[in-house]
Amino acid sequence: MFSLFSRPPTVPVLRFTGPIGMATPLRPGLSLASAAGAIEKAFKASKLPSVAVLINSPGGSPVQSHLIYKRIRQLAGEHGKRVYVFCEDVAASGGYFLAIAGDEIYADPSSIVGSIGVVSAGFGFDKAIEKLGIDRRVYTAGRSKAILDPFKPEKAEDIARLRELQKDIHDTFIGLVKERRGARLAGVAEDELFSGAFWTGRKAMEYGLIDGIADVRTRMRELHGDKVRLRVIPMGGGGLLARFRRMPSFNLDGFAAAAPSTWSATLPADVISALEARALWSRFGL
Repeated sequence: MFSLFSRPPTVPVLRFTGPIGMATPLRPGLSLASAAGAIEKAFKASKLPSVAVLINSPGGSPVQSHLIYKRIRQLAGEHGKRVYVFCEDVAASGGYFLAIAGDEIYADPSSIVGSIGVVSAGFGFDKAIEKLGIDRRVYTAGRSKAILDPFKPEKAEDIARLRELQKDIHDTFIGLVKERRGARLAGVAEDELFSGAFWTGRKAMEYGLIDGIADVRTRMRELHGDKVRLRVIPMGGGGLLARFRRMPSFNLDGFAAAAPSTWSATLPADVISALEARALWSRFGL
């Protein structure tokens, strides 16, 4: 029972939503820079020994995934907190990289979990510009500076170098999954588990990628009682007001009155960012 002036137990909640590291001025992505303040606040916001993390991300930058992961683990150690991760629609690729920051990982039966792999994608325009009679002129200092130029035919040595980079990143990912999940990984061969494949929450639990099927409210009530409250810690830099501040002002004729060159430059970048994000989500049927 709580007295008139007592506060119910509160669990801070961090919510990581969307692609990781993919950002333009009008479409901020998940990064350590945008999340650091909220992460710090979450580990100081309550006396309870728990921090909850909600993840709904199809992945993105391996570097930003790793940086956010490390900051969560550092603060968990410094403050003696246990981290509980809850996967929503998708915790795949970089999204699952974030998930392994949890001491316990939960998901919905229909969540998409896994995709422990590395992908690089692009287009080749060399045949198109040849048909159009366009010459591609690139001048470099350093023979590998224009590696994988999409307007030039692919070279075997360039592809080999890219695969070497991918392997290094993949090995880091695999090593952390093994370190964090340990003996819980079972029921599937490593070459399948780390193939980039993904599964539903139920199958992910069978393979040891997650610890159970649960939602944040139910699990926190089991740990801290029915009176527990969840407090979402907002991320910085992505609010609607911040976006409006980056927009140009307009005069009465409807023309941009400030920074028109900046505005016109950001629109194509935002369109590309939106298409890339859409492609990431669509891999998982969303």
